[in-house]
Amino acid sequence: MWDRINYVESHPEPDERPMAAVLAPLFEDDVGDVRAVLTKRPDTMPTHAGHIAFPGGRPDPGDKGPIDTALREAHEEVGIEKRQVDVLGFLPPIDTVEFSLLVVPVVGRVSTPLGLVPSEREVAKIYTPRLEDLADEQRWWSIPWNGWEVWYYDLEGDTLWGATARMVRQLVGLD
Repeated sequence: MWDRINYVESHPEPDERPMAAVLAPLFEDDVGDVRAVLTKRPDTMPTHAGHIAFPGGRPDPGDKGPIDTALREAHEEVGIEKRQVDVLGFLPPIDTVEFSLLVVPVVGRVSTPLGLVPSEREVAKIYTPRLEDLADEQRWWSIPWNGWEVWYYDLEGDTLWGATARMVRQLVGLD
């Protein structure tokens, strides 16, 4: 499955839009399946409450770019150590409709054992779906909205949708 993951080696240069970064953490489980790490944000969050997302967020002043931001946020949200991540590249940046924010997805291979620890404040649940399942077109559905095709995926009874769904579809080669 590693050879089917889509990414590019460079990221966009910052412009005047606010930017955020997420880490698309990928790892190989005990039976050789490639899995992603996704989180469910608590319903109490001021933005994207209850959404399923890759770990990430806006840059801190000390961050040197999207990789620093994504790695810092992944550590804060789920306990992935920077030294565990081999950055493979980037997905195309995503413009979020709701906040006019440019999100840069950083794709990283994470060494195991993961030892995932959810942030009590930022993470309600951690998911580790197989990429093979996420790449199954039959498990996705979409609805047109304001000129966009909004994709949805059932993830253990919760719904993956929006910007993260677009990132996942790009990652597994469906878009």
